[in-house]
Amino acid sequence: MSLPFPKIDPVAFAFDVMGHHFEVHWYALAYVGGFLLGWRVALYLTGLYKDHLRPNREDIDDFITWAILGVLLGGRVGYVLFYNLPVYIDQPLEALKVWHGGMSFHGGALGVIAALILYAKVKHVSFLRLADIATTVVPIGLLLGRVANFINGELYGRVTESSWGVMFPQSGPDPRHPSQLYEAAMEGLVLFIILFALMHVDRVRRHHGVVAGAFLLLYGVFRFCIEFFREPDVQLGFLFDQVTMGQILCIPMIVIGASIVVWRAKCKS
Repeated sequence: MSLPFPKIDPVAFAFDVMGHHFEVHWYALAYVGGFLLGWRVALYLTGLYKDHLRPNREDIDDFITWAILGVLLGGRVGYVLFYNLPVYIDQPLEALKVWHGGMSFHGGALGVIAALILYAKVKHVSFLRLADIATTVVPIGLLLGRVANFINGELYGRVTESSWGVMFPQSGPDPRHPSQLYEAAMEGLVLFIILFALMHVDRVRRHHGVVAGAFLLLYGVFRFCIEFFREPDVQLGFLFDQVTMGQILCIPMIVIGASIVVWRAKCKS
């Protein structure tokens, strides 16, 4: 038994302007929605701090542009380097064609970290506090993005005999794990609930960096586990005997995240 793939048009809506046809995809709306909702929640989280230290609400308004650039540039560069480098070495101009798809979460994470470091240095704000706020809202975008991946019928899971296996249009005759929805649930909803709750614990919030470390640790663990259900990228396949590139990239996240949590938890503030 398997479930049919829901017939959801990847194009949310289309329109014509001056003889040109434009299509807006759910995947693009996921990015827009993730940034907008993340921005609003980040403003709320900033209000939890009762002192007058920065970042403040004005910093959140300013940083959103930096975050967008970090996600888009880092995500694209990460995909090129981690997942399809030989193709882009042969055809370097293809790396600029972002409309053909290809974004890496781990690359986007590195891009946001770079944006956090640069913003904190240029604007003279607390890097760790800004990182706590930013990482708390990241799962919102992950949730929306993975749902959009499911709508597109991409990044599906491995073949399964479970009753909830889905017949994806481009995955062949066998039902597969809807691993996009597993990721949406764990890396998106569950991770957001945990981090949001931690931000409301005064003792945790005072130890700047603990929440950011918890994000790296928990995302790494969740993603590493879900990779066992996700079909590896076709151009890479399995690495090191049934290990995927996603799992390899999660290992440093887990180690660094755990180290940050222990280090910051021992600090007085």
